[in-house]
Amino acid sequence: QVQLVESGGGLVQAGDSLRLSCAASGRTFSSYAMGWFRQAPGKEREFVAAIASRGSSTYYGDFVKGRFAISRDNVRSTLYLQMNSLRPEDTAVYYCAAQGGINYDTHLPADYWGQGTQVTVSS
Repeated sequence: QVQLVESGGGLVQAGDSLRLSCAASGRTFSSYAMGWFRQAPGKEREFVAAIASRGSSTYYGDFVKGRFAISRDNVRSTLYLQMNSLRPEDTAVYYCAAQGGINYDTHLPADYWGQGTQVTVSS
């Protein structure tokens, strides 16, 4: 079992920045590729970013366009998402996810999910 707890969400203005964190406990964090997803009201869950189990590679959803950066600290068992130049359309609940293996495969289901953290961007 892996428990994931997100934090760092909140209400910000357009153009502001936020850093989300996802604290993991349980099995070895470094054994899991990690991802961030988001879900806005009335919309399907959307892939945001992912990082390999040792942090050697990262990839992003097309909409990110250089505004977000995913990182991880395997010593602290924590995943991060730095979000810059936030837009109202970034408003959503953001979830972290863990998937066993080296690289995250978005075509496969996650093994574990966090409970989510709300990000609201006002115009």
